Amino acid sequence: MSERKRGKNMERERTNRPTIDESIERLLHKPEAQLKETEIIRLIQVVTENADDDHGTLYTSEQRLAYLYILAGKARFHRKQKEDEKVARWAEDARNLLPEDKHTASLMRDLDYSSLLTDLFNQTFPKIRETDHSHAKKAVVEQYLAMAGSFLAKEQELSSRAARLDENAQRVSDYDAYAFSGNVSQLLASLREACERLQESALAFKASISGIYHSKEHLARVKEAVAELEALVIKWQSVQEDSLKKGEEPSALKDLHTMVGLETVKERVRNYYRYLVYQKERKEQGFHFQDEQSLNMILTGNPGTGKTTIARLLARIYHELGVLPRKDVIEVDRSHLVGSYVGQTEEKTMAVIKDAVGGVLFVDEAYSLKREGAGGNDYGQTAVDTLVSAMTSGEYAGKFAVILAGYPEEMRRFLWSNPGLRSRFPESNHIHLPDYSVDELLEIGEHVALDNDFSLTEEALPALQKRIEQEQVDESFGNARTAKNIVLNAIFTKGSNAAERGSFTKSDFTVLDKNDFLVDEDGEPDDKKAEERLQELIGLNEVKKEVKTLASFVIVQAMRRENGLPEVPVQLHSLFTGNPGTGKTTVAKIFSEILHELDLLKRGHLVVTGRSDLVSGYVGQTAEKTKKKIREALGGVLFIDEAYSLLSGGTQDYGKEAIDTLVDEMTKHNDNLVVILAGYPEPMKALLNSNPGLSSRFKKSIVFADYSSDEMFSILMYYVDQFGYRIDKDTGHYLKGQIERNKPSGNGRAMKDAVEDAIQHHSYRIMEQEQNFQNAETDLTTLIPDDFKTLVNKRSS
Repeated sequence: MSERKRGKNMERERTNRPTIDESIERLLHKPEAQLKETEIIRLIQVVTENADDDHGTLYTSEQRLAYLYILAGKARFHRKQKEDEKVARWAEDARNLLPEDKHTASLMRDLDYSSLLTDLFNQTFPKIRETDHSHAKKAVVEQYLAMAGSFLAKEQELSSRAARLDENAQRVSDYDAYAFSGNVSQLLASLREACERLQESALAFKASISGIYHSKEHLARVKEAVAELEALVIKWQSVQEDSLKKGEEPSALKDLHTMVGLETVKERVRNYYRYLVYQKERKEQGFHFQDEQSLNMILTGNPGTGKTTIARLLARIYHELGVLPRKDVIEVDRSHLVGSYVGQTEEKTMAVIKDAVGGVLFVDEAYSLKREGAGGNDYGQTAVDTLVSAMTSGEYAGKFAVILAGYPEEMRRFLWSNPGLRSRFPESNHIHLPDYSVDELLEIGEHVALDNDFSLTEEALPALQKRIEQEQVDESFGNARTAKNIVLNAIFTKGSNAAERGSFTKSDFTVLDKNDFLVDEDGEPDDKKAEERLQELIGLNEVKKEVKTLASFVIVQAMRRENGLPEVPVQLHSLFTGNPGTGKTTVAKIFSEILHELDLLKRGHLVVTGRSDLVSGYVGQTAEKTKKKIREALGGVLFIDEAYSLLSGGTQDYGKEAIDTLVDEMTKHNDNLVVILAGYPEPMKALLNSNPGLSSRFKKSIVFADYSSDEMFSILMYYVDQFGYRIDKDTGHYLKGQIERNKPSGNGRAMKDAVEDAIQHHSYRIMEQEQNFQNAETDLTTLIPDDFKTLVNKRSS
């Protein structure tokens, strides 16, 4: 989207914007899942920074701020699925302003309810055996004391929350939460008393231990206290399970739903979860499965699409459903599995498999295990064979799940080259994670800012969007990872600039604005627009007209699109024909920048290449070499100089492979790449005729005529000035006459060469002078006719 269109949309939104109070009223009636934390934070900023403004008549100033704090707390609590420090702060601020309000009570109810849905002990109570040595008995006693102490340390906070839940549940008429709080309070009191009895009896038992002897009476009291606690823990778990609403999803699915985008993936995982519930219930009813649903999964997607996150959520789902005893994920890649000598790969792979038993083994970039063209010293296939064997037979079969992840095309080739492995991953267990949309990446970026206690201004959002779009050029784009890095870089810029000023404001610590997302463009700094620099070039009048016509066409089509009118497709691939030195490369660079300024290219850089950069001497390497250069140019312009040389190698040459690859890649990256073929006119015609795909894609041809004598003299004078030298009037007349009488070949390039040669002759001349310089500034900067011997002696070809 162009800056002009973004500006119009923002202005339109400002004109129709509701008051703050109207926005609060709307948000208070929204489901929590639809609340946008970033929107609410911006409203808080407006209210706090403009306290005296008229924000509406629906609420008092205390209500206005308190409701915004409540909404921010609810939005963040839903997004994070936990009460973090910021949620607690929002809740406390709201309670200080409106302690008796039902909206405050609703938020506190949610937070306290959630905090009480917790496991009280992180492990089961160990057992003391009569035959244990005294050290073993004492070690178990220490565990008892630690577990009881840990509970007692948090019991007061839990009891306080249960009492507050009781109060707020009544205030909002939530009778289920009220009943839950009563049961929890009773259980916490019983658990506190049982833990105190365990501490007392455990200490007495420990004191009675002497060698192999101990007090049986004290041991019996310890066992009674442990049994009582175990029974209370079961009651605690039962109360929690009964309190959950019917159809409540496990925490892993809740976390999945809070992820931005991925709607298709969420539905796939949700369906998979439901089937596992069905499978578990069916087995409990006594029905037999000959072929159970496989737990092994294939996750494909480009970088930053959430493959690792989904793998961790699947592991939690398996554990929460009781399918696997552990929720742990062992994350590995090729380096963890493949060794460098015979026998080491099997050893490394089996060690990883043993670690994964009971949980999930996640292999990232799994396709790297099978390298194309790898020699006999590559043991990647051995790792694959060892993994398949462990999955299908022996002591580890069925005791762990395997999730393989990687890029879509690479994973497809990898699985087809390993039929044994492919058969362990049914098609129904293949999940593709698509790239995020720009809107989703903006939301992810805002979440990153919020997690670091920053918010974005309205003006910062278009700047963030532009940065994301500039990076979004090929399959290497990092999606959520890139959005996160852009925001973190903006925070770095904010902090660096603030520290440089030597003074800090509150916004320096909490707000990211447009300037924090601006970056210096690559290349030499130049305040002039590309079109202005094009017009400043010497000569090239027809070329300038052609480029300006194309730019005007692009602008008009964009205006038609903004006004709902049909567009004519824009053909940007071009032929630049002309002799050497006529400005083809210079114009190509400016042309790429013009397209970038018009938002047609995301980066607007120029990649200059030739035959040697594209063509290799071996079968299959030319295509890869060409693709690599094209990837380098994505988002900009690929300029192929002397493009006809791709056909110059005869029947055994691989230039045709480069041309075919170029045509295929141009189709694939049609909206993200402009190709310019440059060279002499006649050979260029032969190149286009060699491949129908080329001729259909290059309909625009720009002819670069040779420079006139006057233009060449102007170019010469331009380089004299650029290099910091000068010539007097007489020398200028002399050189102009020489060029008119005997115009050198090479056009503008010849003029640059002539000036560079003259500078070298000048340096030699002044060093040969025996006397001191009479006027150093003049002597060191003035070129005379004798310095231009190369130009004067050069004959036109």
